[in-house]
This record gives sequence, C-alpha cells and structure tokens, in this order.
Amino acid sequence: MTNEKKDFRIVSSKRTRYILPNILTLTGVCLGISSIKFSLDLNFKLAVIFILIAAILDALDGRIARLLKGTSEFGKELDSLTDFVSFGIAPAFMIYFWELNKFGKIGWAITLVYSVCCVLRLARFNVLKLNSNELWKQNYFEGVPSPIGAIIILLPLIYELSELNQFFDVRIIVPYLTLVVALALISKMPTYSFKKISIPSDKTIFILLAIGISLVSLMFFTFETLLIFGIIYLFTIPISFITFTKSKNEDKNNNVEEEHEDIL
Repeated sequence: MTNEKKDFRIVSSKRTRYILPNILTLTGVCLGISSIKFSLDLNFKLAVIFILIAAILDALDGRIARLLKGTSEFGKELDSLTDFVSFGIAPAFMIYFWELNKFGKIGWAITLVYSVCCVLRLARFNVLKLNSNELWKQNYFEGVPSPIGAIIILLPLIYELSELNQFFDVRIIVPYLTLVVALALISKMPTYSFKKISIPSDKTIFILLAIGISLVSLMFFTFETLLIFGIIYLFTIPISFITFTKSKNEDKNNNVEEEHEDIL
C-alpha cells in the first residue's frame, strides 16, 4: 500500500494557461452588462467607468494569452462575443437612454444601426487572414476597432460628465456622431492597431512614466482624461492613413523588384 500524494487540480496543468485570459474576457462581459444596468438607473458615471475598464481588459486579455501561449479558438470566439456585448450593445444603449430616446423611432434606429455595424465588424475581423508578404498590415486595423468606437460615441456624454462642460452643448451631434462611427467600424479605413510597437530600450523609462501619468490622470480626472485620449485618437486616424499608404507603396515596390529578380 503506497501513500502517494496526489495534487488536487480543477483542470490539467497543461490547460491552466488558458484560464487567465478567459477570466479577463468574462470579467469584461460582466462589466458591459453591468454598464447597461447603470444606464437604466441613469447612473452614467459608473456606466462609462465600467466600459472603460472593459476596454482595458480587452486590450490585456489577448496580449496575456499570447504571452502565456494560451490562445485558442474558444478564446477568440469568446472575445468577439464579449466585444459585441461590451462595445456594441452597452454603449449604444447608454447613448440611447441618455439622448437618442428623445428622437423616438429614429433614435432607436440609430442605436440598432450602430450595434449591427459592430457585429459585422467583429465577424469580418474573425475571418480576416493576412498573406505572409503583408505582415506589415498587423500594425493596422481595417476600420475603427469596437472598443475605440464605443469610447468615441460616448465622447459627448463624457464631455458632459467632465468639468469642461460649460463651453457648448454637444448633445446635438450625438445622432450624427453615432452614425459616422458606425460606418467607420465597417469601413476599410486603416487605423493603428498598436500591436507591433518596438520601443527602444533607452526610451522605456519615458514610456513607463507616460503610462504612470495616464493612470493617475484616469484615477483623479477620469472623464477629462478620457476626453483628451479620444480626441488624440481622432487625430491619429489621418496619420494612420498616410503611413498605411506609404507602407503599401513600399511593399508594392519591393514585390516588383522581387519579380524582376525572378525573371533574371
């Protein structure tokens, strides 16, 4: 009779690396659903904060999965479903309860258009394949990503919740902004993905300092910081189009040179 000790495990040790990214993803969907509840209660401050935290978790779960080598098809599908709830439904409902409901059927139609465009974008993103000779495209998304789209359509609400809301009334742009962002989600417009960023070692300390300042600003000046970040991102869109076009032309020239070499 042996007294061997067996470790108790809920899952196989080979599968533990899949758990953390999926926990973050599930937390994101809980935050998104909770933000809808707070919107119904007209507690828009908490609703916006929950969407912000969900967006941060969405940025982390994929990177953590790749770092732990815990990517899977299940995680990919779960992430898309979470994105639809947190960034396709929750912010649209938030804007509807805050302003679009005043427009009656048209307001609800705009809400539906945004949600439909978001789910179409996520479906296209899931089936997107890059050719081996177009890996430079990993630096770009096609269209505005859904978490950023959610923040952008919430910018008028964020402005009103901030201390800067004494200058002008932004509610009049809400229907138009929502429709423009909805079209931007499904467009082919190149936007930065910030996935393949190489940071020189001598600049790391400054990047960490900037991240630290951003976190402190979000803690104490949440809505003002979000507003600034959203405006900065809008300015990056034309810049990303210019750099995308430049990279595309360089790639095309390189392919032409390779074809000439093959002929010779």
